[in-house]
Amino acid sequence: MHRVLLDSASGIAAEIRAGKLRSRDAVESHIEHALKVNPQLNAIVADRFNLARREADQADQRLQDQGPEELPPFHGVPCTIKECFAFAGMPNTSGLVARKGLQVREDATAVARIRAAGAIPIGVTNTSELCMWMESNNRVYGRTVNPYDATRIVGGSSGGEGAIVGSGASPFGLGSDVAGSIRFPAYFNGVFGHKPTGGLVASTGQYPMAARDALRFLCTGPICRRAEDLMPLLRVLAGPDGVDPACEPMPIGDPASVDLTRLNVKSVPSNGRNRVSQPLQAAQGNVAEHLRSLGASVETVEFAPLKRSFELWSASFGSAQGRDSFKQEMQRSTSGLWLHLLLWMLRRSPHTIPAILLGLVENVGFWTPKRTQRFLDAVEALRAEMTEAIGPNGVMLYPSYTTTAPRHNTPINLRFDWLYMGILNVLEFPVTQVPLGLDEEGLPLGVQVVSVPGNDHVTIAVALELERAFGGWVPPWEAAGKALSERK
Repeated sequence: MHRVLLDSASGIAAEIRAGKLRSRDAVESHIEHALKVNPQLNAIVADRFNLARREADQADQRLQDQGPEELPPFHGVPCTIKECFAFAGMPNTSGLVARKGLQVREDATAVARIRAAGAIPIGVTNTSELCMWMESNNRVYGRTVNPYDATRIVGGSSGGEGAIVGSGASPFGLGSDVAGSIRFPAYFNGVFGHKPTGGLVASTGQYPMAARDALRFLCTGPICRRAEDLMPLLRVLAGPDGVDPACEPMPIGDPASVDLTRLNVKSVPSNGRNRVSQPLQAAQGNVAEHLRSLGASVETVEFAPLKRSFELWSASFGSAQGRDSFKQEMQRSTSGLWLHLLLWMLRRSPHTIPAILLGLVENVGFWTPKRTQRFLDAVEALRAEMTEAIGPNGVMLYPSYTTTAPRHNTPINLRFDWLYMGILNVLEFPVTQVPLGLDEEGLPLGVQVVSVPGNDHVTIAVALELERAFGGWVPPWEAAGKALSERK
């Protein structure tokens, strides 16, 4: 296995600038690995391998012509892009059959910034239908499977990104997150993901797009196999673009400035409603004890309102986005969701069952105005309570989900377990998803590291330390080799 498949994007960029590695070789190694693993994973759904090779050759020529001093931070480094982002010359369907064959002419803001930073996309990756479910499966591209176990989901909606980064075929990818869509794929595929503070990164150029105040809940961020790439990529992505009204200038701190020995840590074992498996509880406990060993102040606490996470998320998102927003997107190509439920039963619908059901029930969060306001007030109270408890130099440890990656089609039976992530979007807190090795079945474990708005650098500093202490991403081929050895 070529060592470049283990390195961070920052490490690859440093070797290219130093003349120790050609961009063409870095790109080619990742393409070759993608050609090997993607037929099973179905993570990259449209490639640009030949264009990427030409761009890598141009990157090598630029280095030769002008030297390393003026090169952008990710010069010549391969990457991947979630298909819901507009990317010139590439499809932008978000898994909707009615958009099949559609290509766009301009890059989304985040894509343009990644490319201006020197990165070379090798392809675009799969999503759930209209990016609104935690399993990446649709009628345009089909299902993406987990690189650690093909019977397991990859998460959604950035599931293709999580799978291809977790497989080693891309050092980092671009994802988006309105209820866990960066963090679920990062968690289930054993890599790092960062949901930024609400409003830090412009989301312009995605389809579908959040509306009105819900733009604060939709966050664009990186999925990486190595933690050291999180902050450099966040700096590339952050800042207003003059189009997204929810994005505003914010200072970004330095992870190196965070004193972990003085960190305030609140470990929250559950939301009081959805039970967390013992291996995940144990992994979170190990993280808490490790931070305590460094000198951090660690306390196990509960926030009672988290038990009402569904009501709080639904009221916040529904009030911010407006009624029938998802249904309206569906009905641009579909007349009558009840009809399509029947057609789905007959295996004739162009939609997946999660998309149909979501369209039918999305207004569940619209209670009477008085009750809705009561939930919105509760969100503000919870935000204030958690902000005070975590403090300016603190983090909260919180489960990523109730189990490791579930088997295909089962999340629809797990009801509201996704709220371990979703509630943090409406609170607008920054969150870093951190891998913590594998369980006895060879599936990734992990934890969410949460802080108060503006403290993205604090959660990333903790992620860097946890990678050092617990090992971070475990390449699937190493996991497979270990399992084979144990069977022998």
